[in-house]
Amino acid sequence: MAVPIRLASSSSLTLLASTSSSSFIFTKFRSIPHLRFSFSVTTAATSGNPLFCSRRGKRMAHTIAKATLGLTHPAAIESHKIALTAKDIDLVDWKGDILAVGVTEKDMIKDENSNFQNVILKKLDSQLDGLLSEVSTEEDFTGRTGQSTVLRLPGLGSKRVSLIGLGKGPIGSSTSAYKSLGESVALTAKASQANNVAVALASSQDLTPELKLTTASAIATGALLGTYEDNRFKSESKKLSLKSIDFLNLGGGPELEKKLKYTENVCSGVILGKELVNAPPNVLTPGVLAEEAEKIASTYSDVFTAKILDTEQCKELKMGSFLGVAAASENPPKFIHLCYKPPNGTIKKKLALVGKGLTFDSGGYNIKTGPGCLIELMKFDMGGSAAVLGAAKAIAQIKPPGVEVHFIVAACENMISGTGMRPGDILTASNGKTIEVNNTDAEGRLTLADALVYACNQGVDKIVDLATLTGACIVALGPSIAGIFTPSDEMAKEVVAASEVAGEKLWRLPMEESYWDSMKSGVADMVNTGGRQGGSITAALFLKQFVDEKVEWLHIDMAGPVWNDKKKAATGFAVPTLVQWVVANSSS
Repeated sequence: MAVPIRLASSSSLTLLASTSSSSFIFTKFRSIPHLRFSFSVTTAATSGNPLFCSRRGKRMAHTIAKATLGLTHPAAIESHKIALTAKDIDLVDWKGDILAVGVTEKDMIKDENSNFQNVILKKLDSQLDGLLSEVSTEEDFTGRTGQSTVLRLPGLGSKRVSLIGLGKGPIGSSTSAYKSLGESVALTAKASQANNVAVALASSQDLTPELKLTTASAIATGALLGTYEDNRFKSESKKLSLKSIDFLNLGGGPELEKKLKYTENVCSGVILGKELVNAPPNVLTPGVLAEEAEKIASTYSDVFTAKILDTEQCKELKMGSFLGVAAASENPPKFIHLCYKPPNGTIKKKLALVGKGLTFDSGGYNIKTGPGCLIELMKFDMGGSAAVLGAAKAIAQIKPPGVEVHFIVAACENMISGTGMRPGDILTASNGKTIEVNNTDAEGRLTLADALVYACNQGVDKIVDLATLTGACIVALGPSIAGIFTPSDEMAKEVVAASEVAGEKLWRLPMEESYWDSMKSGVADMVNTGGRQGGSITAALFLKQFVDEKVEWLHIDMAGPVWNDKKKAATGFAVPTLVQWVVANSSS
């Protein structure tokens, strides 16, 4: 994986775990060829998983012990339930620990007597004898995005009132603003050890019924994920106190219940994705990643099947590109294939989600060195596979009709040893194309090559692949936006639409065919990296060589948003977008 600061080449961001020998390369020498339900912050994503839960048999405990270095094992995490409830009541009548009210800058406008003009805030302020207005003025709280204030005041059923800024609005226009509102609610609840909170909007009456659903979903997403903490590898951790979140005046009935349940399922997938990326490479090996996939299939056996290919089976399929990367590691590679089929009804579309699965990337012989190489973070080079498996877990619970979905990961490590792939080696992929390796740190695309060929062979109509592929993409788009590449305008439209609903940021970059000249080899069909310039584009052009022309395909380079530097933790990026894309295809 090449990192943005180095810009030494257009090599790829990768995280791999693998073992094999140089004989796995398959090189050919040829002569010149009241709604109420509960969400579990921990067990929704971790229950029964060998990596994330203690409730496993002796066989699995032995497997983990064998795979783990440094005597490190994840702690058993107790399940924690948060009940989500929709209520249609007056804010001043709600009783609990914290009443959080989302306000826009317009909501905070006051008249010449310093009284709120907004009906809701005016009523709250009246109950508090004008203290809400007074404190907001003293603290210069104007409703700007990111602003918040918490007041512990007498006069209401709630112990605290929190105002959280939504910016200029208009209300209902931004999924990200409402996710941030939910996150602020979670942080406030943690800080005050609150057991129950209520969330309301100062101008909820301006929302259409449909916008109320999406708004409640976005707030719930922010609150549930904001509450979550990954404490599996800490010697001590605090217990969560939050037990319930009430949504006030944001609708009700079966539609909202269904929407909140969907949100719960997606969040469980996001949490799984976070935990997979957060897990250290001495714990999360390719074998353990495969066990996590098998656990999804066994838990949801009504709609899922699993196939895990070992080294010999990959050799039979002539996956020389994938196995070449895996050749230096003592942890054997695993090729993961989960298949979702709906419990009933006709299958109208076949989709594939392919995720890069490098559980650690040393760079190989082109070892990562120097400031900014990020070698210490190369556990996140399996972020694409984490997104795919997180989406699989969510899809298993949602059970969308009409679609068959294949979840595919070529999992391995990119290490260094006498049996490892060398610069100058020629690998032969499973579609027969040959690749001259000019940079062993551009290994992610080599694993994806065979994974994409395999996906096409499943007879799918559309493929989305995800990878922490290039540092160049981080340089181009920064840490919060993923780049997308596709020859298909329709695929770009579909996936971008899904990302907007999910509140994630994607940006389409060009697939400039003339740049392919830099990828030509004198002795093979192609090299695995081009020049330094346009590195994310040439990486996408490389992947295109392994996709059937009849299959619609889109590549997501998520090297930037996979990780949050400020929080020093994984983001679970792309899980909501993938789930939304699958669900949209199921209903189209």
